[in-house]
Amino acid sequence: MSRADRFLNACRGLPVDTTPIWIMRQAGRYLPEYRAVRAKHSFLEVCHVPELACEVTLQPVDLLGVDAAILFSDIMIPLEGMGCSIEFNPGPVFAEPVRTAADVEKLRICEPEADVPFVLDAVRLIRRELGGRVPLIGFSGAPFTLAAYMVEGKGSRNFENLKRMMYAAPEVYRALMDKVSETVIRYLNAQIAAGAQAVQVFDTWGGILSPADYAEYVLPYSKRVIAGLDRSVPVIHFVKGCGLLLDHIRTAGGDVLGIDWHIDLADAVARVGQEFGVQGNLDPTVLLGPRDLVVERAREIVEKGRPAKGHVFNLGHGILPMVPVDNVKALVEAVHEAGAG
Repeated sequence: MSRADRFLNACRGLPVDTTPIWIMRQAGRYLPEYRAVRAKHSFLEVCHVPELACEVTLQPVDLLGVDAAILFSDIMIPLEGMGCSIEFNPGPVFAEPVRTAADVEKLRICEPEADVPFVLDAVRLIRRELGGRVPLIGFSGAPFTLAAYMVEGKGSRNFENLKRMMYAAPEVYRALMDKVSETVIRYLNAQIAAGAQAVQVFDTWGGILSPADYAEYVLPYSKRVIAGLDRSVPVIHFVKGCGLLLDHIRTAGGDVLGIDWHIDLADAVARVGQEFGVQGNLDPTVLLGPRDLVVERAREIVEKGRPAKGHVFNLGHGILPMVPVDNVKALVEAVHEAGAG
């Protein structure tokens, strides 16, 4: 089996020669080659210029031997197409948070080919430059996570503005989520049409709610997005903090469920059964430890993933900037060796 087939086969529950691996934020600050690009260009410039996005997307494919590339971009990008003004300092900061019915009314639904064409140009360029070596993953933030940033105006500890809207102004919340959900559907389908061979829906903040609130305020919109996608490609649904929510998440419709490190992978596999593949779930901070620990934990997770319909190895969230590159290379090698056993 070629390296090009592993990831997609695992997503579809088909046989693989070894466990495939890719890493969330695999094009990032832990790589000297990425830092060299960023020394000359701002983060948004790299997102907006297809040639730069292509360059950094390909770096980990060539340097690490991962089994998939993921488009270099940011979950905030389609919100620019909705009319939001966003700066990165270093995280996203909205000039005008969305908190009233009038704010929601001003938002437009992003039309990707017109509003963010550089993303689709990057997808096309990356596919051409990959030359079939590995598949390309496209992505978007999930509606709830995007709405969280829009309403709070930046990252938050308690999400009090978002939750106030949910509980005290549910009609405003629903109107916002309707617009964001339609944007995500169009954005991901445009990436698929441009050449993305799988897509991941990132719900970074889905785990901040109780299971009952998740079911009421998040799940309907996640279902709507996934149901609206071109299902000729696999859909990975990643919810950070998924441990108490798996019974709900498994109904959202994804092909592969992303599992963070707060739940044992074997437990997650047992709970989701043979209907879904799983992705995960090494604690990102393990990569700060000694090589032997990295290899040991990799082997443990590969073994726990074997009973799943399909297992894609990944971290439980994004890789940290201070991780040694040699540890990442050791991780990729360890996963491939263990997965072939």
